[in-house]
Amino acid sequence: MKVYFIGAGPGAADLITLRGARLLGSVDMVLYAGSLVPVEMLRHCRPGTELIDTAQLDLEQQQACYVRARDAGIDVVRLHSGDPAIYGATAEQMRRLDALGIAYEIVPGVSSFTAAAAAIGAELTKPEVSQSVILTRVSGRASAVPELESIARLAEHRATMCIFLSGPHLKKIVDDLLLHYPPETPVRLVYRASWPEQRVYEGTLGTVLEETKRGAWNLTTMMLVGAALDRGVAAESSLYSKDFTHLFRVVKKKDAA
Repeated sequence: MKVYFIGAGPGAADLITLRGARLLGSVDMVLYAGSLVPVEMLRHCRPGTELIDTAQLDLEQQQACYVRARDAGIDVVRLHSGDPAIYGATAEQMRRLDALGIAYEIVPGVSSFTAAAAAIGAELTKPEVSQSVILTRVSGRASAVPELESIARLAEHRATMCIFLSGPHLKKIVDDLLLHYPPETPVRLVYRASWPEQRVYEGTLGTVLEETKRGAWNLTTMMLVGAALDRGVAAESSLYSKDFTHLFRVVKKKDAA
């Protein structure tokens, strides 16, 4: 018996990996976060699969499902939104499975931050502009962000930032970012990337609060900020330059006249 932690991706039913879809169609029990994973994702399950929405279950109740599956000798898929490695609340489940002697495997998925970048047609890194991407969030009731990782502190790097669950906290986030980023820094808001109800806002740190209505951007909003989002910045990597030699392409130098 094994538990498979599978990243469901950002929302669209066809953005799950082939491995994840195959496993969904092979097990007899699926636990999924109904508040975050669209029901369309369950089309990959075979008829007769026991489907358990964990939105109203605490950790002990979920553990009881794993124990019941172990006793029945059946495999389980635990379906998480995005990728299980990022804000997935998987570590506490895996600790309990270790204590129970239940084997598990992790299948990665498409994260909402990469889906948001795709939605706005952006590359998050540009040569000599930003070569780092910071994934973070603001403190919430379920878990706090360490002070050393506050947005105000992370903003000192002026790297590309992807701020999860940002919608209800826009004013505080913008105020903290403006401590280090200039007002003309590009900002993008993406609500429910890849879902049918996806919405996008494009502006700057100096305009975002004026141009968006308070409360209009839900908790499931990704905020992307940084100079790399500026389409007018034409920085290019040397990797594909006609004059750049690397292991797979040797450029012959012209003889001096």
